[in-house]
Amino acid sequence: MQTADQPSARFATRLLFLVAGFGYACWAPLVPFAKSQLGINDHVLGILLLCIGSGSIVAMVLTGILTTRYGSKPVLMASGFGFALSLSLLPAAGTVVTLGIALAFFGATLGSLDVAMNMQATEVEQAAGKPLMSGFHGHFSIGGFAGSAFMTFLLSQGIGTQHGTIICTALMLASMFVATPRMLSSKGTKDGPMFALPHGIVLVIAILAAISFLAEGALLDWGALLITEGGLVPVAQGGLGYMFFSIAMTAGRFSGDAISLRFGDRQTLLWGGAVALGGFGVLLTAASATLAMLGFVLIGLGCSNIVPVFFRRAGTQQLMPPGLAIAAISTTAYGGILVGPAAIGFIANATGLRFAFWLLAGLLALVPLCAALVTEKRQSN
Repeated sequence: MQTADQPSARFATRLLFLVAGFGYACWAPLVPFAKSQLGINDHVLGILLLCIGSGSIVAMVLTGILTTRYGSKPVLMASGFGFALSLSLLPAAGTVVTLGIALAFFGATLGSLDVAMNMQATEVEQAAGKPLMSGFHGHFSIGGFAGSAFMTFLLSQGIGTQHGTIICTALMLASMFVATPRMLSSKGTKDGPMFALPHGIVLVIAILAAISFLAEGALLDWGALLITEGGLVPVAQGGLGYMFFSIAMTAGRFSGDAISLRFGDRQTLLWGGAVALGGFGVLLTAASATLAMLGFVLIGLGCSNIVPVFFRRAGTQQLMPPGLAIAAISTTAYGGILVGPAAIGFIANATGLRFAFWLLAGLLALVPLCAALVTEKRQSN
Protein backbone atom coordinates (compact mmCIF):
# COMPACT_ATOMS: atom_id res chain seq x y z
CA MET A 1 0.00 0.00 0.00
CA GLN A 2 1.30 3.48 -0.76
CA THR A 3 2.30 5.69 2.16
CA ALA A 4 0.07 8.52 1.00
CA ASP A 5 -0.82 11.58 3.01
CA GLN A 6 -3.19 10.09 5.58
CA PRO A 7 -5.27 13.25 6.19
CA SER A 8 -5.78 13.58 2.41
CA ALA A 9 -6.75 9.91 2.14
CA ARG A 10 -9.26 10.30 4.97
CA PHE A 11 -10.71 13.39 3.28
CA ALA A 12 -11.02 11.51 -0.02
CA THR A 13 -12.73 8.56 1.68
CA ARG A 14 -15.21 10.88 3.38
CA LEU A 15 -15.99 12.40 -0.01
CA LEU A 16 -16.61 8.94 -1.47
CA PHE A 17 -19.11 8.13 1.26
CA LEU A 18 -20.73 11.54 0.77
CA VAL A 19 -21.11 10.96 -2.98
CA ALA A 20 -22.62 7.51 -2.44
CA GLY A 21 -25.12 8.72 0.16
CA PHE A 22 -25.98 11.86 -1.79
CA GLY A 23 -26.64 10.13 -5.10
CA TYR A 24 -28.57 7.27 -3.52
CA ALA A 25 -30.82 9.62 -1.53
CA CYS A 26 -31.55 11.76 -4.58
CA TRP A 27 -33.61 8.82 -5.86
CA ALA A 28 -36.04 8.93 -2.91
CA PRO A 29 -37.97 12.10 -3.89
CA LEU A 30 -38.05 10.92 -7.51
CA VAL A 31 -40.00 7.72 -6.78
CA PRO A 32 -43.52 9.28 -6.62
CA PHE A 33 -42.80 11.25 -9.82
CA ALA A 34 -41.59 8.14 -11.65
CA LYS A 35 -44.66 6.18 -10.55
CA SER A 36 -47.01 8.97 -11.64
CA GLN A 37 -45.23 9.64 -14.94
CA LEU A 38 -45.36 6.01 -16.05
CA GLY A 39 -48.81 5.32 -14.54
CA ILE A 40 -47.69 2.12 -12.83
CA ASN A 41 -48.88 0.31 -9.70
CA ASP A 42 -46.88 -0.94 -6.69
CA HIS A 43 -46.30 -4.33 -8.34
CA VAL A 44 -44.61 -2.83 -11.42
CA LEU A 45 -42.68 -0.40 -9.25
CA GLY A 46 -41.43 -3.34 -7.21
CA ILE A 47 -40.16 -5.01 -10.39
CA LEU A 48 -38.35 -1.81 -11.36
CA LEU A 49 -36.73 -1.63 -7.93
CA LEU A 50 -35.62 -5.22 -8.41
CA CYS A 51 -33.63 -3.97 -11.41
CA ILE A 52 -31.59 -1.82 -9.03
CA GLY A 53 -30.91 -4.78 -6.80
CA SER A 54 -30.09 -7.16 -9.64
CA GLY A 55 -27.58 -4.79 -11.18
CA SER A 56 -26.06 -4.10 -7.80
CA ILE A 57 -25.64 -7.74 -6.75
CA VAL A 58 -23.86 -8.68 -9.98
CA ALA A 59 -21.61 -5.64 -9.74
CA MET A 60 -20.76 -6.27 -6.07
CA VAL A 61 -19.60 -9.81 -6.75
CA LEU A 62 -17.42 -8.60 -9.63
CA THR A 63 -16.15 -5.70 -7.53
CA GLY A 64 -14.92 -8.07 -4.83
CA ILE A 65 -12.85 -9.91 -7.43
CA LEU A 66 -11.56 -6.75 -9.16
CA THR A 67 -10.58 -4.93 -5.97
CA THR A 68 -8.75 -7.99 -4.68
CA ARG A 69 -6.75 -8.23 -7.92
CA TYR A 70 -6.18 -4.56 -8.73
CA GLY A 71 -6.86 -2.64 -5.51
CA SER A 72 -9.78 -0.38 -4.70
CA LYS A 73 -8.69 2.87 -6.38
CA PRO A 74 -9.25 2.01 -10.08
CA VAL A 75 -12.63 0.45 -9.25
CA LEU A 76 -13.58 3.52 -7.21
CA MET A 77 -12.76 5.81 -10.12
CA ALA A 78 -14.89 3.84 -12.59
CA SER A 79 -17.83 3.26 -10.26
CA GLY A 80 -17.83 6.76 -8.74
CA PHE A 81 -17.94 8.64 -12.03
CA GLY A 82 -20.36 6.09 -13.51
CA PHE A 83 -22.70 6.42 -10.53
CA ALA A 84 -22.81 10.19 -10.87
CA LEU A 85 -23.72 9.95 -14.54
CA SER A 86 -26.32 7.22 -13.95
CA LEU A 87 -28.42 9.52 -11.75
CA SER A 88 -29.04 11.93 -14.64
CA LEU A 89 -30.35 9.07 -16.80
CA LEU A 90 -33.28 8.18 -14.51
CA PRO A 91 -35.75 11.01 -15.39
CA ALA A 92 -34.93 10.65 -19.10
CA ALA A 93 -36.43 7.13 -19.16
CA GLY A 94 -39.93 7.43 -20.61
CA THR A 95 -40.99 3.78 -20.55
CA VAL A 96 -40.96 0.95 -18.04
CA VAL A 97 -38.26 -0.88 -20.04
CA THR A 98 -35.91 2.09 -20.38
CA LEU A 99 -36.36 3.00 -16.72
CA GLY A 100 -35.58 -0.60 -15.77
CA ILE A 101 -32.34 -0.46 -17.77
CA ALA A 102 -31.41 2.90 -16.24
CA LEU A 103 -32.13 1.63 -12.73
CA ALA A 104 -30.03 -1.49 -13.35
CA PHE A 105 -27.07 0.72 -14.34
CA PHE A 106 -27.75 2.97 -11.35
CA GLY A 107 -27.75 -0.05 -9.04
CA ALA A 108 -24.63 -1.60 -10.61
CA THR A 109 -22.53 1.53 -10.22
CA LEU A 110 -23.81 2.12 -6.69
CA GLY A 111 -23.15 -1.48 -5.64
CA SER A 112 -19.63 -1.36 -7.03
CA LEU A 113 -18.96 1.98 -5.34
CA ASP A 114 -20.29 0.72 -1.99
CA VAL A 115 -18.02 -2.33 -1.85
CA ALA A 116 -14.93 -0.54 -3.16
CA MET A 117 -15.28 2.44 -0.81
CA ASN A 118 -15.64 0.14 2.21
CA MET A 119 -12.44 -1.60 1.18
CA GLN A 120 -10.74 1.78 0.76
CA ALA A 121 -12.05 2.77 4.21
CA THR A 122 -10.54 -0.39 5.70
CA GLU A 123 -7.17 0.42 4.10
CA VAL A 124 -7.27 4.01 5.36
CA GLU A 125 -8.28 2.87 8.85
CA GLN A 126 -5.42 0.37 8.99
CA ALA A 127 -2.94 3.00 7.80
CA ALA A 128 -4.16 5.41 10.49
CA GLY A 129 -4.02 2.78 13.24
CA LYS A 130 -7.27 3.90 14.85
CA PRO A 131 -11.01 3.35 14.31
CA LEU A 132 -12.51 5.53 11.60
CA MET A 133 -15.28 3.36 10.10
CA SER A 134 -18.20 4.86 12.02
CA GLY A 135 -17.17 8.33 10.95
CA PHE A 136 -16.95 7.28 7.31
CA HIS A 137 -20.43 5.76 7.49
CA GLY A 138 -21.56 8.96 9.18
CA HIS A 139 -20.56 10.84 6.05
CA PHE A 140 -22.74 8.50 4.01
CA SER A 141 -25.60 9.65 6.25
CA ILE A 142 -24.64 13.30 5.69
CA GLY A 143 -24.79 12.61 1.98
CA GLY A 144 -28.17 10.96 2.41
CA PHE A 145 -29.56 13.97 4.23
CA ALA A 146 -28.07 16.40 1.72
CA GLY A 147 -29.25 14.45 -1.31
CA SER A 148 -32.81 14.02 -0.10
CA ALA A 149 -33.06 17.61 1.17
CA PHE A 150 -31.50 19.19 -1.92
CA MET A 151 -33.57 17.20 -4.40
CA THR A 152 -36.74 17.88 -2.39
CA PHE A 153 -35.86 21.60 -2.41
CA LEU A 154 -35.32 21.63 -6.17
CA LEU A 155 -38.60 19.85 -6.85
CA SER A 156 -40.47 22.10 -4.42
CA GLN A 157 -39.16 25.13 -6.34
CA GLY A 158 -40.68 23.82 -9.54
CA ILE A 159 -37.41 22.61 -11.07
CA GLY A 160 -38.13 19.52 -13.13
CA THR A 161 -36.75 16.11 -12.32
CA GLN A 162 -34.39 16.13 -15.34
CA HIS A 163 -32.81 19.48 -14.50
CA GLY A 164 -32.69 18.56 -10.81
CA THR A 165 -30.73 15.38 -11.44
CA ILE A 166 -28.32 17.18 -13.79
CA ILE A 167 -27.51 19.68 -11.05
CA CYS A 168 -26.93 16.87 -8.55
CA THR A 169 -24.81 14.92 -11.05
CA ALA A 170 -22.56 17.96 -11.53
CA LEU A 171 -21.96 18.19 -7.77
CA MET A 172 -21.11 14.48 -7.58
CA LEU A 173 -18.68 14.68 -10.52
CA ALA A 174 -16.89 17.64 -8.95
CA SER A 175 -16.48 15.70 -5.70
CA MET A 176 -15.05 12.70 -7.56
CA PHE A 177 -12.48 14.91 -9.30
CA VAL A 178 -11.38 16.21 -5.90
CA ALA A 179 -11.23 12.76 -4.28
CA THR A 180 -9.47 10.79 -7.02
CA PRO A 181 -5.87 12.04 -6.59
CA ARG A 182 -6.11 11.70 -2.81
CA MET A 183 -7.21 8.04 -2.66
CA LEU A 184 -4.84 5.39 -1.31
CA SER A 185 -3.45 3.05 -3.94
CA SER A 186 -2.88 -0.58 -3.01
CA LYS A 187 -1.45 -3.49 -4.94
CA GLY A 188 -3.77 -6.35 -5.73
CA THR A 189 -2.94 -9.98 -5.19
CA LYS A 190 -3.35 -13.14 -7.21
CA ASP A 191 -2.68 -15.39 -4.22
CA GLY A 192 -5.48 -16.91 -2.14
CA PRO A 193 -9.23 -16.95 -2.78
CA MET A 194 -10.83 -13.98 -4.51
CA PHE A 195 -14.24 -14.57 -2.90
CA ALA A 196 -15.72 -16.56 0.00
CA LEU A 197 -19.29 -17.24 1.06
CA PRO A 198 -20.04 -16.27 4.68
CA HIS A 199 -20.55 -19.12 7.15
CA GLY A 200 -20.95 -19.60 10.90
CA ILE A 201 -21.23 -16.40 12.92
CA VAL A 202 -20.23 -14.45 9.81
CA LEU A 203 -23.39 -15.71 8.10
CA VAL A 204 -25.48 -14.62 11.11
CA ILE A 205 -23.93 -11.15 11.01
CA ALA A 206 -24.46 -10.98 7.25
CA ILE A 207 -28.18 -11.80 7.57
CA LEU A 208 -28.68 -9.26 10.37
CA ALA A 209 -26.79 -6.63 8.39
CA ALA A 210 -29.00 -7.33 5.36
CA ILE A 211 -32.11 -6.83 7.52
CA SER A 212 -30.75 -3.55 8.88
CA PHE A 213 -29.95 -2.30 5.41
CA LEU A 214 -33.33 -3.50 4.18
CA ALA A 215 -34.97 -1.20 6.73
CA GLU A 216 -32.99 1.74 5.39
CA GLY A 217 -33.72 0.79 1.79
CA ALA A 218 -37.44 0.50 2.51
CA LEU A 219 -37.49 4.00 3.98
CA LEU A 220 -35.66 5.34 0.94
CA ASP A 221 -37.76 3.67 -1.74
CA TRP A 222 -41.14 3.43 0.01
CA GLY A 223 -41.07 5.98 2.83
CA ALA A 224 -42.18 8.84 0.62
CA LEU A 225 -45.13 6.82 -0.71
CA LEU A 226 -46.07 5.71 2.81
CA ILE A 227 -46.54 9.26 4.06
CA THR A 228 -47.83 10.85 0.84
CA GLU A 229 -50.42 8.18 0.05
CA GLY A 230 -51.45 8.28 3.72
CA GLY A 231 -52.25 11.99 3.27
CA LEU A 232 -49.69 13.13 5.86
CA VAL A 233 -47.62 15.34 3.48
CA PRO A 234 -48.00 16.54 -0.13
CA VAL A 235 -46.16 14.68 -2.89
CA ALA A 236 -43.53 17.42 -3.37
CA GLN A 237 -42.51 17.01 0.29
CA GLY A 238 -42.37 13.22 0.27
CA GLY A 239 -38.59 13.27 0.76
CA LEU A 240 -38.89 14.92 4.19
CA GLY A 241 -39.19 11.58 5.98
CA TYR A 242 -35.93 10.19 4.64
CA MET A 243 -34.31 13.58 5.29
CA PHE A 244 -35.19 13.40 9.01
CA PHE A 245 -34.11 9.76 9.08
CA SER A 246 -30.74 10.77 7.61
CA ILE A 247 -30.27 13.59 10.13
CA ALA A 248 -30.85 11.20 13.02
CA MET A 249 -28.63 8.55 11.43
CA THR A 250 -25.83 11.10 11.06
CA ALA A 251 -26.03 12.25 14.68
CA GLY A 252 -26.06 8.67 15.93
CA ARG A 253 -23.11 7.53 13.81
CA PHE A 254 -20.79 10.36 14.74
CA SER A 255 -21.27 9.41 18.38
CA GLY A 256 -21.16 5.67 17.65
CA ASP A 257 -17.55 4.96 18.61
CA ALA A 258 -17.96 6.69 21.97
CA ILE A 259 -21.23 4.85 22.66
CA SER A 260 -19.73 1.44 21.92
CA LEU A 261 -16.66 2.25 23.99
CA ARG A 262 -18.78 3.24 27.00
CA PHE A 263 -21.56 0.62 26.86
CA GLY A 264 -20.14 -2.13 24.65
CA ASP A 265 -21.27 -3.59 21.35
CA ARG A 266 -23.93 -5.83 22.93
CA GLN A 267 -25.81 -2.95 24.57
CA THR A 268 -25.43 -0.86 21.43
CA LEU A 269 -27.17 -3.55 19.37
CA LEU A 270 -29.79 -4.26 22.03
CA TRP A 271 -30.91 -0.69 22.69
CA GLY A 272 -30.36 0.49 19.14
CA GLY A 273 -32.68 -2.22 17.87
CA ALA A 274 -35.27 -1.41 20.54
CA VAL A 275 -35.30 2.31 19.63
CA ALA A 276 -35.63 1.49 15.93
CA LEU A 277 -38.60 -0.81 16.62
CA GLY A 278 -40.24 1.94 18.64
CA GLY A 279 -39.73 4.28 15.69
CA PHE A 280 -41.53 1.91 13.35
CA GLY A 281 -44.41 1.75 15.80
CA VAL A 282 -44.68 5.55 15.90
CA LEU A 283 -44.42 5.90 12.12
CA LEU A 284 -47.01 3.27 11.30
CA THR A 285 -49.58 4.56 13.80
CA ALA A 286 -48.95 8.28 13.14
CA ALA A 287 -51.99 10.45 12.58
CA SER A 288 -50.01 13.59 11.77
CA ALA A 289 -46.90 14.64 9.86
CA THR A 290 -45.15 15.55 13.10
CA LEU A 291 -45.54 12.07 14.58
CA ALA A 292 -44.50 10.47 11.29
CA MET A 293 -41.30 12.55 11.27
CA LEU A 294 -40.66 11.51 14.89
CA GLY A 295 -40.91 7.90 13.78
CA PHE A 296 -38.32 8.48 11.06
CA VAL A 297 -36.02 10.13 13.63
CA LEU A 298 -36.28 7.23 16.09
CA ILE A 299 -35.58 4.67 13.36
CA GLY A 300 -32.53 6.63 12.28
CA LEU A 301 -31.16 6.91 15.82
CA GLY A 302 -31.78 3.25 16.54
CA CYS A 303 -30.25 1.91 13.35
CA SER A 304 -27.30 4.30 13.21
CA ASN A 305 -24.69 2.19 15.01
CA ILE A 306 -25.97 -1.31 14.26
CA VAL A 307 -24.10 -1.80 10.98
CA PRO A 308 -20.78 -0.29 12.18
CA VAL A 309 -20.87 -2.78 15.07
CA PHE A 310 -21.44 -5.61 12.60
CA PHE A 311 -18.41 -4.56 10.56
CA ARG A 312 -16.32 -4.35 13.73
CA ARG A 313 -17.39 -7.84 14.87
CA ALA A 314 -16.64 -9.20 11.40
CA GLY A 315 -13.15 -7.77 11.66
CA THR A 316 -12.45 -9.42 15.05
CA GLN A 317 -13.92 -12.89 14.50
CA GLN A 318 -11.48 -15.65 13.58
CA LEU A 319 -13.72 -18.09 11.72
CA MET A 320 -12.85 -16.44 8.39
CA PRO A 321 -10.08 -14.08 7.29
CA PRO A 322 -11.31 -10.60 8.32
CA GLY A 323 -10.94 -9.14 4.83
CA LEU A 324 -13.05 -11.82 3.21
CA ALA A 325 -15.60 -11.66 6.01
CA ILE A 326 -16.01 -7.90 5.60
CA ALA A 327 -16.33 -8.26 1.82
CA ALA A 328 -18.95 -11.01 2.15
CA ILE A 329 -20.95 -9.03 4.71
CA SER A 330 -20.76 -5.88 2.57
CA THR A 331 -22.17 -7.74 -0.41
CA THR A 332 -24.96 -9.38 1.60
CA ALA A 333 -25.83 -6.20 3.48
CA TYR A 334 -25.98 -3.93 0.47
CA GLY A 335 -27.93 -6.61 -1.33
CA GLY A 336 -30.51 -6.21 1.42
CA ILE A 337 -30.78 -2.46 0.95
CA LEU A 338 -31.30 -2.80 -2.81
CA VAL A 339 -33.06 -6.13 -3.38
CA GLY A 340 -35.28 -6.03 -0.29
CA PRO A 341 -37.37 -2.99 -1.22
CA ALA A 342 -38.49 -4.81 -4.37
CA ALA A 343 -39.96 -7.51 -2.12
CA ILE A 344 -41.71 -4.76 -0.15
CA GLY A 345 -43.40 -3.77 -3.40
CA PHE A 346 -44.71 -7.28 -4.03
CA ILE A 347 -46.03 -7.56 -0.47
CA ALA A 348 -47.51 -4.05 -0.60
CA ASN A 349 -49.35 -4.88 -3.81
CA ALA A 350 -50.96 -7.91 -2.13
CA THR A 351 -51.55 -6.69 1.42
CA GLY A 352 -50.91 -2.94 1.51
CA LEU A 353 -47.78 -0.89 2.13
CA ARG A 354 -48.45 -0.38 5.83
CA PHE A 355 -48.67 -4.12 6.51
CA ALA A 356 -45.42 -4.65 4.58
CA PHE A 357 -43.72 -2.18 6.92
CA TRP A 358 -45.04 -4.07 9.96
CA LEU A 359 -43.44 -7.23 8.58
CA LEU A 360 -40.19 -5.32 8.16
CA ALA A 361 -40.33 -4.24 11.80
CA GLY A 362 -40.75 -7.88 12.80
CA LEU A 363 -37.58 -8.80 10.90
CA LEU A 364 -35.67 -5.96 12.52
CA ALA A 365 -36.55 -7.38 15.95
CA LEU A 366 -33.99 -10.12 15.22
CA VAL A 367 -31.19 -7.58 15.76
CA PRO A 368 -31.69 -7.05 19.52
CA LEU A 369 -32.69 -10.71 19.94
CA CYS A 370 -29.35 -11.82 18.47
CA ALA A 371 -27.21 -9.16 20.17
CA ALA A 372 -25.77 -11.61 22.72
CA LEU A 373 -24.95 -14.22 20.05
CA VAL A 374 -23.15 -11.76 17.78
CA THR A 375 -21.07 -10.26 20.61
CA GLU A 376 -20.02 -13.46 22.39
CA LYS A 377 -16.32 -13.28 23.25
CA ARG A 378 -15.63 -16.70 21.81
CA GLN A 379 -16.51 -15.30 18.38
CA SER A 380 -13.60 -12.88 18.47
CA ASN A 381 -10.98 -14.63 20.58
